Amino acid sequence: MRSYIKDNNEIATSPSQRPSLALLFISFFGLGMTSFGGPAMTVYIRRMAVEHKKWLDDPTFLAGVALCQAIPGATAMQVAAYVGLRTRGVAGSAATYIGFGLPAFLIMISLSALYVRTHNLPIVVSLFSGLQATIVAIIANAAVSFGRNYLKVRRDMMIAAFAAGMFILKVNPILVILLSALIGLIAYRDQHFQQKSVSLVETPKTIRPLIFILSAAATGFVLLLILQKNIFDMAVMMLRIDLFAFGGGFASVPLMLHEFVEVRSWMDSSTFMNGIALGQITPGPIVITATFVGYILYGPPGAVIATVSILLPSFLMIIGAVPYYDRFSSSPWFNRAVSGIFCSFVGLLASAAFHFALIMPLDVFHVVTAIASFVALLYRVEIRWVVLLGAIISVILGIKVI
Repeated sequence: MRSYIKDNNEIATSPSQRPSLALLFISFFGLGMTSFGGPAMTVYIRRMAVEHKKWLDDPTFLAGVALCQAIPGATAMQVAAYVGLRTRGVAGSAATYIGFGLPAFLIMISLSALYVRTHNLPIVVSLFSGLQATIVAIIANAAVSFGRNYLKVRRDMMIAAFAAGMFILKVNPILVILLSALIGLIAYRDQHFQQKSVSLVETPKTIRPLIFILSAAATGFVLLLILQKNIFDMAVMMLRIDLFAFGGGFASVPLMLHEFVEVRSWMDSSTFMNGIALGQITPGPIVITATFVGYILYGPPGAVIATVSILLPSFLMIIGAVPYYDRFSSSPWFNRAVSGIFCSFVGLLASAAFHFALIMPLDVFHVVTAIASFVALLYRVEIRWVVLLGAIISVILGIKVI
């Protein structure tokens, strides 16, 4: 694909070479069918969008990845939206975002329906009992992975420890995140942050579409408040969770745990862990667990509304932030606050792993499974294979230990 140089020396994809909306949707739908690995899927998105299709150049794509890492939401989903935004504007962003996430939703809603009908069968009980140990390992490994990326010096570790302690004491995680941002403003006042520019391509016009989508969403939520107050409450919780999920989809886990299990008791911890397990064997972001939560609470309508609610903020933040990211990336206040937030999520994930470990049966089978799964993940075995092997072993041996 060729590019042309504009008068202001910005590079933009030639309109005659831009992919159609249908091609964008189909391409990302196909990628979404095999999108295991969460944020790691950005590698495959880059391979398709930059190397194979040549829709974007590498600096532009990498600047988009940096943007998606700096704002809350499911990182891989946002990268998909970013590619669409840069190639075909807001319509293209919607095509890639929906295309990439739709396979995960369709699979998860099918698995949720199956779970509701079969979760009391002995073989299914054995399966999910064993997978509880695997989920503990997955969340603990996520905490370790976050820690390697964000805990470099003593003050990073102190913020993480503060967040873990507050979460264990059942302080609202959103309050913990805000406090961590405030601490970051103070703790990182002497730290220099490198600016990451996204001005290599023509900036799409997003203000009018953003206002239209916000107006439509607000109208929908008002109608939901009038017609179904309970589902409205769930939808608002999903919105709040995504708005504070800095660091990708895994960051939503402790927030969901707090809101739906600990505060409102809308489901027990074991059922929520089963939802996480289904999310791990489903392609797409781990926030697709919201589909499971919505289905368990309010059936198919709840699944649809929960999914839309938890994915909508991520989409809106991408189309709203791209035109202004140069300012964000150069703001020391923004970077200090985000650094504190990232450290806090290490602590929140560690405390969530601790919480799940407490409710896991502490017999030899579960402890060994948890340790083996954790070690496998540390050695970079793909999550889907760890979950699949854990499921097989649980079915074979689990009935004997339950």
